[in-house]
Amino acid sequence: MKPITLFGAPTDVGASTRGCTMGPEALRIADIVPALARMGLDVRDAGNIAGPVNPLAPPVQGLRHLDEVVAWNRGVFDASTRVLEEGRMPVLLGGDHCLAVGSVSAVARHCRLAGRKLVVLWLDAHADANIGSSTPTGNMHGMPVACLCGDGPVPLTMLGGQAPAVLPQEIRQVGIRSVDAQEKLRLHAFGLKVFDMRFIDEYGMRQTMEQALAGVDDDTHLHVSFDVDFIDSAIAPGVGTMVLGGPTYRETQLCMEMIADTGRLSSLDVMELNPACDVRNETARLVVDFLESLFGKSTLLRAR
Repeated sequence: MKPITLFGAPTDVGASTRGCTMGPEALRIADIVPALARMGLDVRDAGNIAGPVNPLAPPVQGLRHLDEVVAWNRGVFDASTRVLEEGRMPVLLGGDHCLAVGSVSAVARHCRLAGRKLVVLWLDAHADANIGSSTPTGNMHGMPVACLCGDGPVPLTMLGGQAPAVLPQEIRQVGIRSVDAQEKLRLHAFGLKVFDMRFIDEYGMRQTMEQALAGVDDDTHLHVSFDVDFIDSAIAPGVGTMVLGGPTYRETQLCMEMIADTGRLSSLDVMELNPACDVRNETARLVVDFLESLFGKSTLLRAR
């Protein structure tokens, strides 16, 4: 596995609930760097990038804090690009999920220049495919998928120099269980591959991940955008938008282990951890546990 560079983006400008600003530090307190280093990985913590404060303003034409969201995403794009150019794996510690526009746009540009195939695995309770005219709140952490698919404000859709940054067929969503009314129509129009919780209930996590990872091969750059609210909020309360009925502890572990088994993980977002909603940093410690599995920790030695 490539050497890893972590960097934080401590902001909640796109979120509905304050507190994601503390997410990167909560993961550090939960010993994310020592945990990965104990696995023999080359891990470097590059600290946090900087950006504007949350102005706590109302939406303008259906969008809250657009200028601030653009500024933070430019910072994430630049930081991700630097790490990729160094031949290292970027791991973004969020911050709210609007920041994935910057990280995925940087990865998509990197793949275009390298002539590599891109697969984006979106682990989330929410589809994040709203736009200004469909969102009930204006919060831009509900819009990154739409922006990446070319539907949204031009400063975000063109962040990587090309719109769309990714094609809908390059995104596979897993764990979805909260979708707004108009957003359902948008998902259908995009043709996104969505493995919602009903699919997981009916077919199990193993078959879900087999289908979600279909086609991932040696020429694939696999980007995982992991929203912590993907996990059932009964065991992971430290998020601002809790949704019951998500993957259990064992289902989440299997999901992470099957991603690790591909050997193609090349970049990662860890988003929406909100210590203000947590209990004694338990969710952050749980996330670090899952990330160990994502990076290859297993109970037994397994052939891959």
